[in-house]
Amino acid sequence: MGKLQVFESISVDGYFTDPRGDLSWAHAGTEDPEFDDWVGNNASGGGALLLGRVTYQMMEAFWPTPAAEKQMPRVAKGMNAARKYVASRTLKPTWTNSRLLEGDLVEAVKTLKRGEDLTVLGSGNVAAQLGEGGWSMGISSWSSRSPSAAGGRCSTRPESSGWSSIAPFDPARSS
Repeated sequence: MGKLQVFESISVDGYFTDPRGDLSWAHAGTEDPEFDDWVGNNASGGGALLLGRVTYQMMEAFWPTPAAEKQMPRVAKGMNAARKYVASRTLKPTWTNSRLLEGDLVEAVKTLKRGEDLTVLGSGNVAAQLGEGGWSMGISSWSSRSPSAAGGRCSTRPESSGWSSIAPFDPARSS
């Protein structure tokens, strides 16, 4: 049985987005070579990605572009090569190696996990649905490079989602 991992950008007050749904706070701050190296290693590590519609659309708009290839060539190569499963009721995926999940999300993930490791990137609603469905997930979370309080709409708090615990991100222990 494959592993299910979740990687989220989470503000210090436990949110994925600010009150307007904006995620730019997660990419603010100074460069962090250790974090960038960790991201590059993970992007080329194999396994499949599980994405919600919003995250998929953001990633599809960036990773297949020349700008992505120039800024983060290792990550762009890995993201474009990876198998991508998309949880959506409205989207028809077109990015290379992408497939729409059909039916119930929890049941679809059970089937996928029989054959491969899955990594949820962002997609807080997908992770929350899996948590509510009883999944035990390896969760790595991190605040932005410049820790921020987002006071946002999507929360990691147990009363507002299926998350039961969040562990601080440590690149050295997450490989």
